Amino acid sequence: MTNNILKFKEKINSAKVAVLGLGISNIPLIRFLCECGVKDITAYDKFASPQVISNIEMLKKDNMIKKAVTGEDYLKEIPSEKFDYIFKSPIIRPDVIPLVKAVEQGACLTSEMELFFELCPCKIYAITGSDGKTTTTTLTYKLLQAHYEGTDTKVWLGGNIGRPLIDILPEIKAQDAAVLELSSFQLMTMKKSPDVAVITNVTPNHLDVHKDYNEYIEAKTNILNFQKDDGVVVLNAANEITSGIAAKCIAQGRKVRLFSVHKKSASEFTASADGCAFMENGVLKYVSSLNNYNIERAALKVPGEFNGENLLTAVAACADVITQRDVEKVATEFSGVPHRCELVRELNGVKYYNSSIDSSPNRTIQTLSVFDGNVVMIAGGKDKNIPYDDVGPAICAKVKVLILIGPTSEKIEAAVRACESFDEKKMKIFHLNNYEDGVKCAYDNALKGDCVLLSPASTSFDLFRNFEERGNTFKNYVLSL
Repeated sequence: MTNNILKFKEKINSAKVAVLGLGISNIPLIRFLCECGVKDITAYDKFASPQVISNIEMLKKDNMIKKAVTGEDYLKEIPSEKFDYIFKSPIIRPDVIPLVKAVEQGACLTSEMELFFELCPCKIYAITGSDGKTTTTTLTYKLLQAHYEGTDTKVWLGGNIGRPLIDILPEIKAQDAAVLELSSFQLMTMKKSPDVAVITNVTPNHLDVHKDYNEYIEAKTNILNFQKDDGVVVLNAANEITSGIAAKCIAQGRKVRLFSVHKKSASEFTASADGCAFMENGVLKYVSSLNNYNIERAALKVPGEFNGENLLTAVAACADVITQRDVEKVATEFSGVPHRCELVRELNGVKYYNSSIDSSPNRTIQTLSVFDGNVVMIAGGKDKNIPYDDVGPAICAKVKVLILIGPTSEKIEAAVRACESFDEKKMKIFHLNNYEDGVKCAYDNALKGDCVLLSPASTSFDLFRNFEERGNTFKNYVLSL
C-alpha cells in the first residue's frame, strides 16, 4: 500500500461521506472507502430501479452504507447533512444547487475518478474524444501489454472501459501502467492530468447535459490542463478543435505528438511536434527524432480508415515505450471491439453488422465509410441536442433502406430528405417502434449482397440502459432469424 493511500486513510476514516449514484464505478468506490475505515456513508440515487434497490440491499447487508436515499428529490437533504466529502457520479452536474450549497459549507466535492488520479502510483495514459476513444484506449492497452509481456510490469485498463480500478488501487505498483478512457463528464471537475493525455477529436456531443458546445470543449481540454512538465499530449492534427489546441501547446513548449491519416495535416506540425503519425502510400507511420514505426494498413484486420487512425493514435501515445515488434503484433492480431462495426452473422448472402456504439452522427458517418453501398440501416435513439445535417449525405450515398426507431427519427429523416442526392424512389424509409420489428423489417428488405447495419447515430437511453444492451438486443434478434 502506497504512502498516498495511507495518508488518505488517515484523512478520511472519520469523515462523513455521501456517494451520489449507485452505478458501475461507485459500488467499488464505496467498497474502497470502507476498506479505508470510513463508517459513515450515505448513498443517493435518483432512480429506484431493481438494480439500484439490489445494490442498496447488498451494501446494507455488508454494513457498507449507513442509509440510502432515492427519488426525484434525492439531493434535497445534502446541504443540511453537512458532509465532509461528496463523491458524485459523472453524469451529475457539479453546479446543481444542493451541491453548490454543500461546497459553500465546506464539503469536498469529488468523484471516483478524481480520487483514483490522486492516489494512483503509476504512469497514467488517458484517452478522451468524441469518437474513437474506446478503440484507441483498447489499442493503447494492448500495445503496452505486448511490450511488458513476461515482465513484472502490469498494465491496468479502466475508466469507461474495463472494470473500475478504485478498489484495487492497493494492488497497483509504481512500475505499472494504467490506461483509462475518460468522458467529458468525468473530466469536467478534474484537477489532475494524466502523464499521457490523448484527445482523439472534438465534435458536438452530449449537448443534452453540457450547457453548450464551449463547455463540452472545455471539459475535453481539461484532460491536459494540469500536466507536469514531462507530460505528453497526443492530438488530432486534422480536427479543427484539437489542431488549435496543438498549436497552443506547442507554443507553450509542451511535448506534443500529432496524428492524422492525412499526411499533409500531420506534417504541417513536423518541425515543432515531438512526433507525428500519419498514413502514406498505404503505410501507417510514426516519425520522430527518437522513434520510427510503420505497418502496412492492409495488415490490420479491422476495416475503415478511422481504425488505421485509431492505431496511429495509440502508437503516438506509447511511442517512447513500445517497439516495432509490439506494433506489428497488435496490428495483425486486433480484431476490433464489440459493438463497433461488429459482424454478427451472414444469412442468405446478407451480412449483419452491429455498431451500437455509434451514438452520434459523426460516428455513423465514419461507420458508413467502411461500406461500398447497398446498406439496410437501423438508426435512431435518444436526442443529445446535436445537429444531424451532416449525416444526411452519408446516408444518401450508402443506404437503400432506412429503418428509424426512437426520438431522433424525425431529425435523421429530415437530414436525409434535405440532401440534393436524396431520391425517394431509391431509398425506402420505415418508422418502427422496437428492435424486434426493426430487425424483421431489415430481413424482409435485404437482398443477397446487402449489409444490414445497426448504426443509431443517437444514444441508447430511450429504450436501453446503455449501448451494450442495445447492441446485444440487436444481435439476439439477428441470431434468432
